[in-house]
This record gives sequence, structure tokens and C-alpha cells, in this order.
Amino acid sequence: MFQLSLRGASFNVAAPLVLILTSSYAIAEPTDTSSLADIVVTSQRLDEGRSHIQTQTGASTYTVDAAVIAAMPGGQNTPFNQVVLQMPEVAQDSFGQYHIRGEHNGLQYRVNGVILPEGISVFGQSQDARFVSSVSLITGALPAEFGLRTAGIIDITTKNGLTAPGGAVSIYGGSHSTVEPALTYGGGAGTFSYFVTGDFLRNDLGIESPDGSSTPIHDQTTQYHGFGYFEDILDSANRISLMMGSAVGKYQIPNLYGVEPSLGYTVNGISTYPSQNLNENQREVTQFGALSWLYSEGAIDVQTSVVARYSSLTFVPDFPGDLLFTGVAQNAFKQNVAYAAQSDAAYHLNEDNIIRAGLFVQTDHAISNTSSAVLLTDNAGVPLSDVPTTLIDNGGKTEWIYSAYLQDEWKIIPTVTINYGLRFDRFTAYTSDNQTSPRVNVVWQALPGTTVHSGYSRYMSPPPFELVGSTDIALFTKTTNAPASPQATSPLAEKANYYDLGVQQKITPEFTLGIDSYYKQSVNLIDEGQFGAPIILTPFNYRYGKQYGGEFTANYTAGALTAYLNFAAQSAKGKNIQSAQFNFAREELGYIANNYIHLDHEQQKSASGGVSYLWRDTRFSADFLFGSGLRASLPLPAGETTPYGGTSIPNGTSLPTYTQVNTGMTHIFHLSGAGTLTARFDVVNIFDKEYQIRNGTGVGVGAPQYGPRRGFFVGLSKSLGSTK
Repeated sequence: MFQLSLRGASFNVAAPLVLILTSSYAIAEPTDTSSLADIVVTSQRLDEGRSHIQTQTGASTYTVDAAVIAAMPGGQNTPFNQVVLQMPEVAQDSFGQYHIRGEHNGLQYRVNGVILPEGISVFGQSQDARFVSSVSLITGALPAEFGLRTAGIIDITTKNGLTAPGGAVSIYGGSHSTVEPALTYGGGAGTFSYFVTGDFLRNDLGIESPDGSSTPIHDQTTQYHGFGYFEDILDSANRISLMMGSAVGKYQIPNLYGVEPSLGYTVNGISTYPSQNLNENQREVTQFGALSWLYSEGAIDVQTSVVARYSSLTFVPDFPGDLLFTGVAQNAFKQNVAYAAQSDAAYHLNEDNIIRAGLFVQTDHAISNTSSAVLLTDNAGVPLSDVPTTLIDNGGKTEWIYSAYLQDEWKIIPTVTINYGLRFDRFTAYTSDNQTSPRVNVVWQALPGTTVHSGYSRYMSPPPFELVGSTDIALFTKTTNAPASPQATSPLAEKANYYDLGVQQKITPEFTLGIDSYYKQSVNLIDEGQFGAPIILTPFNYRYGKQYGGEFTANYTAGALTAYLNFAAQSAKGKNIQSAQFNFAREELGYIANNYIHLDHEQQKSASGGVSYLWRDTRFSADFLFGSGLRASLPLPAGETTPYGGTSIPNGTSLPTYTQVNTGMTHIFHLSGAGTLTARFDVVNIFDKEYQIRNGTGVGVGAPQYGPRRGFFVGLSKSLGSTK
């Protein structure tokens, strides 16, 4: 089902290693867990108690459940980022990235109420639609329990073997030589239950095409994903659980055809090198696990978790191609190992007040190692020889994060609820900072079908530590990889004031509308960019940032028909780059120091929508994405320059608008005594719209990328065991 929740009111629209400890609220008599029915009831009650710990009062929440994912074109084979792209004000970017409300990243992932430490990943999807029972996007003026990453909370509830017993084995494939076998299964015995899923993916479109071709050169990928959730109900008030996840991806970096090096370098006697012969590769690994204990009894809910996450990224360049094209051939390895402890509690003081409090501690150690082949140059940048030199630049750092919050959800009158609280965050890494942040939200049930909300939140977001490098820019002076600027200030924490106002109107039981508006004013706004050949994002700050926009949502459900529509408009600007300046040309720094510019990931208008209709055992579905285009540099007329010597306005224009439409059809065959067989047929980009996501220009933008061309896919899925 889709569920849209605005400021405390909700409605239904349609039908390798980490440790987690959880606890939640439920008032219940002791339960005899000797029967399966009692065990299921106890598990569901504990799930409900866990949900009471995390309030969304004052926040905008858009929820998609497993049934809706299954009804999408692609179904459970849909990459997780494509599921999120169907939510309000989410803009598509290259490398599978997406941006929410004009933020570059700033996303926090929670699985079964547990915060996952951030990892190093560019192309890979560490979350998988197959293990999702429901996923919510929480945005707006967030309550005090949400911090550190505040652009959006991706809140996932996983399937489990009690509520979703049985499973399926499937095969999916089609265009781009796609092959994707997968297995899911859940079950249990007594008070113990489990749910596991795994898949393998291979295709020839691992990364977006750089030239719009449906068959890009050198773009194969192989990926492995696995997830397991295990729980044991100790008694009616206690449960322990363990979840583990792993994602490994190997990617070829796709090539343009027929381009030759233009820098004029010669390496070991070689000066020509066709771009189609480049052989760059990247490998990404993510493993996480969480062990959890959940307690829920009477008026008290407590969740306590310990979490671990390992992630790494390895980039292997082409030699001598990268050196000829970019001035450096760099082997790069980044690794981050994080450990965290999280405890959240809710106390139902009385019928009108719920007190919530929590603690969070995290430490991670990051390694950044590079080995760069460059040519030595004179003061004018002219190579002294065609024999390359290898420069080693290795480093590491440890980060600590400490957070605490206290808040009260108070129903002051039957139609008005206020949620107010304080949050404290402190971090120490390449830089250090702390802040006490007030939060307040008001929800007013103006009429039986009308909910009005408003909120204010003070935010502090540390820079993404796992992406910060320890580059010694002096090491590359007088080389073909010389820094564009001598400044190398470490990234700083972003601090912001966030305001949100909106209303939700239930027109009929089947039809609901919502509008929402926001304004954010920030200091040291965090952005990220790709600088150089390794596909590794680097954080930097704008001294000042301002973002604002509005959203419109519509949802309709009537029997076998479900439909939804989201539209958003936004503005996102920054001024004066304050960190990692060595990545930018002097003329760029000069212009941005004196002018607000559009952020490269701003998409002024975006929309998504979908429709699904079930006729007997056949489902027809379609969805679409619309974008007004991300930003690109605006070239000046020939002979003209900015006052700072530049020949273009950074992020001064947007790419052309586009609409991508996908369709799907499934049919369920009931096999006598042998479960079901589901056949599906999907078409991605049915009208074969060719559109650019990036054109290779803009602040921190790398190579050009295009959206997927038309693709045809088929799949078969056979049920295993019992299903509900």
C-alpha cells in the first residue's frame, strides 16, 4: 500500500555483518508463545511497539509497501533507487544517485529502526527491494530523534519469516544482456524465525551511457546482493534480532567512441590513444550487520542496537590512457569501517504525553590510499620528460560522533498536537564541531479530513567523513596533476534553519491531496562533486546556502485501480566555496565567491506518477519520471569572459526536460498443489526517449551520462512454501 503521512495524520492510498538491538511499546498480557498464531501476534505487537519509539509527528512521510513495489514495472527486480524516485520531490542523477529537496546527499538510512552508518558507494545499491516490507521517505522539519543527515530519512521495515512465510525463486532478464536470478525465503520454528534473500545481476549497462547509445562501450557489471533477518521472541515483552547484508559490485567505466587526447602529452613515446580502448574499472563492497534487543512492556518501549558496517571502493585506471587524457593515472582505494551503538526509548506519561529520548555513538576509521602516475613539469606546466613518475599519497583518520535527544509529543487539545524537543550532536574528525538544536512541530486537525502542519528545526550535519580524502596537494605541484588552487581547507559541518508548512486534504475515502512547502537557510552548505578520473565523490562547502520549494501529491485508490501523482518545484543555491578549493579553477572560485549560483543537482521541476490495475490474475501497470533537467555550465559568447576570467557561468543553465515512461504486465498462474508461477513483461522507456542526465559540465560534474534507452525485460517467479 501507499501511505502518505503529513505531520501526524496518515491515510492509506493503495493496496557482511551488522548487529541490531531493538525495543518497543505494547501493553499486553503475558502471551503463550507455544502456538504459531500467538507467536505471530506477539511479533506484530512488538513491531508496533518499535514503531511507537520513532515519532513522525511534524514530518512529511510517504510510504510504499511490498505490494506496491511488486505492482511497479519490474516489480521486486526494480533497483532500490528507482523505488525512491517515485516519491515526492526526488530528482534523478547519474550513477544511480538521487537528490531530495535540493540536497546533494544528506540521507540517513534506517532499517527496522536502526541507523546504518554511512558507507563508501557510488554506483552500488546496498539496499534491495526484495527484502522491503515497507519503505518510507521522511522529510521536512524533523523531530529531535532525527539528526546528522536530515535531507531525508529512508526508513525501511524488512520482511520476516512470521508475517511473510515461504518465498520464491525467480529469473529476470532481457535488454543489455541482463540476467538476474534471485531467491527469497522466510520461515521459522517455534519462537525463532528468519527471512533471507539473495540475487546475482549481470548486464552491459552497469553505468549510464556517456553518449546516449543503447549499447555503450565497456559497460559491463556483475553484482551480488544478500540479506538475512533472524529473530527470536524471548517472551511477550522481549525479542532479539540479527540482520546481515552484503553488496559487491564490479563495474567497467563506459567509454566514448572516437575521441583522442587533447592535452598534448606524450607518455613513453605514446601520444595517441582512442577513447574506446580505455579500460577503467571500479569495485565496491558493502557489508553491514546489526544485533538488536527489543523490550516493550506497559508504558515503556526501549530499543538498543549495536551496528557495524564495512565498505570499500577500488578504482583501477587505464595506463597510459588516463594519463594522456587527464594528466594522471590514479589507482585509488578507500575503506571505511564503522561501529555504532544506538538506544531509543519512549515513555507514555499519560494519554496526552509521550516522552522520547535517545543516545547514539559512532566511531569509524577511514583509509584513503592513492598511487598516481604523472609527468613532471616546469613552472609553465610543460612536461620535462615523457617518462611518468609515481606519487604515493596515503592517509587515514578516525571519526567520533556523539548524539543525544529529548522530546515531548503533547496533545494540548484533541485537535492540536505539538512535538518539541532538543538534540545535541558533536563530532571530531578532520574538523570538529557541536550544536544543540531546538525542534518544534505543530499538527492541527482543522476538519475531519483536513490536517495542517508547521514546523521549525535547527540542523547540524557533519561532512561525510568516509568521502573526505587526505590529499597532499603540495605533492602534485609541478606535475600534470597540479592543483587548480593552492587552498585545501577541510570540509566543515553544515548548520541550518529549516521551516516547513503544509496541508493534507482527504477529498473522499479514495482520493487524497497534499501540498507542502519548505525553506532552508544554511551556513557551510555541504555539496559533493567528482574531481578527476576516479569515480569517487568529494565533499566541499558553500559558505552560504538557501533552498526552498513546494510539493503537490495526489493519491487515488478504488478497488483494483490505484494511481498517484507527485509534482515539485524547487530552488537551491550556494555562494562562496569554503573547502576543498584545490579542486576548482581560480576563475570559478572568484565568480562563486561573489555570486549565488544554482547547485549542480538542482532540478527546478520534477514529477513522478503511476497507475496500476488488477484484472483477475493479470496486472497492468505504468509509471513515469519527469525532470526539467539538472544544471550545466552556461558558455559565454565568443570573446566574452566573467570579471574573474571564466568563459562560462558555473551551473548557469539547465539541461533539457525529459519524460521517461515505463510499463509492465504480470499474470499469476495457479498450479494445482504446486503454488503459483508469475510471469512478467516490462518495457523501460517505452517511447525510447533519449535524454541527458549530465552533459559533463558544471561544478563538480564528471563525464556526461544519459538515461536508459528502451529496454524489454521478461521474468518468471515460482513460489516456494506457504505465502501470505
